[in-house]
Amino acid sequence: MLISVQLYSVREALAADPIATLSSLRDMGFESVEPFGILDWADTLRTALPELGLSAPSTHAGVLAEADPARLFGVAANLGVRTVIEPHRDRSHWTSVDDIRRTADLLNGLAGTAAEEGVRLGYHNHEFELETDFEGRTGLEVLSEDLDPRVVLEVDTFWAAVGGQDPAQLLRRLGQQVQLAHLKDGPLNRETSQQKPIGQGEMDVPAILEAAPWLEIGVIEFDDYAGDVLEGIRQSREALGRLQSNGE
Repeated sequence: MLISVQLYSVREALAADPIATLSSLRDMGFESVEPFGILDWADTLRTALPELGLSAPSTHAGVLAEADPARLFGVAANLGVRTVIEPHRDRSHWTSVDDIRRTADLLNGLAGTAAEEGVRLGYHNHEFELETDFEGRTGLEVLSEDLDPRVVLEVDTFWAAVGGQDPAQLLRRLGQQVQLAHLKDGPLNRETSQQKPIGQGEMDVPAILEAAPWLEIGVIEFDDYAGDVLEGIRQSREALGRLQSNGE
């Protein structure tokens, strides 16, 4: 599993000095990052990533709200991105099976466009896709059942736990449609400023890694952090590296 980091974690530092921030991540040992707002950051990343020896195999982008998704996919592909992930579909669309199937239809309708531009499409969850029970299935599982095989999932394991699910069991149920995972830690609540480096909270990250050995990319992320977020990321990367080494 490749270890990456979601650049939203360092959004303030990135806005102030993108090169210094990306350099700090590289110096921690990261070879890959997961950008957000790809159209806004494309010019910077096009130059900075190769100069710093970094790649961006995945990115978050609001594809479902994009007027010209083919352009977005093309820009991402030009930066070397392989997977473009829709990061959020409002909770109002997760109240019924029919609503969820409409979301699947929207994603499926873009799968071919993504493929034509040389990327694949993915979806990333929050907690609300996991909170409601649909005859023994979570909303994310309902979505998965109706997705085109070309559409993958990036399971945010922390938000899955906040939504009441055991992330390891969820990954086993979803299977290899999950190709990426967000890995984070902290108390299992919605207070994002309380998030902690991996290994310092309530998440059973070893069980998550054991449950899904097929994962392509594990993405470290802090939605927020009360301390020095770069230090938190460094600690998370070191902890995740130790877990991978122990699992070999």
